Amino acid sequence: MKIPFSTLGRAAALVLAVLCMAAPVPSAAGTADHFSTAPAKRLEGKWRIGYYEGGPYVTYVETLEATIRGLMNTGWIEPATLPARDGESSAALWTWLATKARSEFLEFVPDAHYSANWEDDKRRRTSEALIERLASTKDLDLVMAMGTWAGKDLANDRHGTPTIVMATSDPLSSGIIRSVEDSGFAHVHARVDPDRYKRQLTVFHEIVRFKKLGVAYEDSVDGRVYAAIDDVEELAKARGFEVVRCHTKSDIADTSEAERSVLKCIEQLAKTSDAIYVTNQGGVTARSVPSIVRIANEHLVPTFSQTGSQQVQQGMMVSLATAGRRFVGQFSADVIAKVFNGARPNQLNQLFEAPPKIAINLRSAELVGFNPPVVLLGAADEIFSTIPSAD
Repeated sequence: MKIPFSTLGRAAALVLAVLCMAAPVPSAAGTADHFSTAPAKRLEGKWRIGYYEGGPYVTYVETLEATIRGLMNTGWIEPATLPARDGESSAALWTWLATKARSEFLEFVPDAHYSANWEDDKRRRTSEALIERLASTKDLDLVMAMGTWAGKDLANDRHGTPTIVMATSDPLSSGIIRSVEDSGFAHVHARVDPDRYKRQLTVFHEIVRFKKLGVAYEDSVDGRVYAAIDDVEELAKARGFEVVRCHTKSDIADTSEAERSVLKCIEQLAKTSDAIYVTNQGGVTARSVPSIVRIANEHLVPTFSQTGSQQVQQGMMVSLATAGRRFVGQFSADVIAKVFNGARPNQLNQLFEAPPKIAINLRSAELVGFNPPVVLLGAADEIFSTIPSAD
């Protein structure tokens, strides 16, 4: 039975407004330290940067783009228009950085872009080859480790190259870092926001007041971390809603198979849930999101994108706005800058909390029967009025 979404109580609206205004404004990394973010030349040549990811994923490309823009903002790279995105692959962007980006200070090493392509065997071979390079050849000054796989593979004592871990769902729960205050390794830094998903779920529940929340995720250690299942279960107990689960395939080389598994689960959850929390995973892609939106809207089920406002632009009903990831990108860029100015990665602040502004798709809200109140629209930072694949 579907619950009505045509009204939102005044108390819930006020709570939502407080949630949207109360978070701290994001600040530069390591505000308590003395390290500069100004461009600094290496004694010989340029600072040489490498990159490692578990596989292609749109969040990784967005984060890399945002970090590059952050480095442009602070003068490490000359301002330029980044190339058009090649789907979810970061390889084309890296090639552009290695061959077209202009910098007196940084070199994006052409043969230092590593991707495991979501293959377990390739992951083992790739991580071993990279660690050998970092420990023996030592021709890289810093590595961007993008995502949980990369963070896990490089957060160890087998090398000492500065490693900046980005775009992880939860580096604490996944064991990449020891604590918010200390990564546990002098050469490792991982951005962390321990309450991010609790904020998302609290906002979603205040808006929709669902009794059954559908969640599709891969039933593995990493899959549960990506989907923030511990936070989902904690909020479910505190707020009195039921979690309806469906298991998918995520970290596999065959993206089409992962997408099919997600769509099968969305079909099931749309019939058994009041709302769906669409979580980060390999099968939630630019190609599958339009089908996720169509299925949910046809069943009058509101959706919340864990990833952010890009998926709201594609038609998911609501999320917390990511503002092009510019705050995250500047944070990571400042960490890199401070490392090249003499900081050890674990000397720098890892905590980053973006202000939880709302992103909402009014067309999807209309289709599921939800009439957003003025206070919600006033808190919204990004408002979309169409569904590109349907309108």
